[in-house]
Amino acid sequence: MVAQAFTVDLDKPLVFQVGHLEEQYQDWVHQPIVSKEGPRFFANDVLEFLTRTKWWAVPLIWLPVVCWCLNQSIQMGHTVPQVALMVVAGIFIWTLIEYTLHRYLFHIDTKSYWTNTAHYLLHGCHHKHPMDGLRLVFPPTAAAILCYPFWSLVKLFTTTSTTPGVFGGGLLGYVIYDCTHYYLHHAHPSFDPAKHLKKYHLNHHFRIQNKGFGITSTLWDHVFGTLPSTKTADKST
Repeated sequence: MVAQAFTVDLDKPLVFQVGHLEEQYQDWVHQPIVSKEGPRFFANDVLEFLTRTKWWAVPLIWLPVVCWCLNQSIQMGHTVPQVALMVVAGIFIWTLIEYTLHRYLFHIDTKSYWTNTAHYLLHGCHHKHPMDGLRLVFPPTAAAILCYPFWSLVKLFTTTSTTPGVFGGGLLGYVIYDCTHYYLHHAHPSFDPAKHLKKYHLNHHFRIQNKGFGITSTLWDHVFGTLPSTKTADKST
């Protein structure tokens, strides 16, 4: 006897439904629904509220933290040009983290109930509903939790006085990433490089979802060979 395939009811909270798709989940989540109205995730109003974030919350919350970090390195004796170099280093490190997370974590294959559920919350919801403006940037609470491991990573190869500056640069890279990501989905740029990046990113969503993992740049896609072809013949890949 063949089990009947599970059907997701889009009119009900989705998070605790998608896990039941099991092996069908990957196919389902990569068939986008283009609508500015996002789905409901949870029946609980508090949990539902925590999943929604306005894009401007990201710079509003994190730019003061960036400034504090840079000031810490200045207070410990570094010049402004030195701190500027730390910022550049931090942004560079962030671009690699951005690519790595997107390629290896956000696009991990899942098929069990709980891994499907976790993936949907992490990134699957964005591929299913790519124009949902309230679930496009990372919620501040989750970002705050991830600050500690990122700080620890930076601390491994920096000195006490340069750690805040490099971390601040990485955090600035994250702010640029999230704001750029929102812009690419909801703005209509007329000039490059923004116009090219928008085309590049929407290609990842609607055409070749297993390539094109860069958001703020295509650098690491070039380096690691995940640059998508522009040929229409690749539509079937």
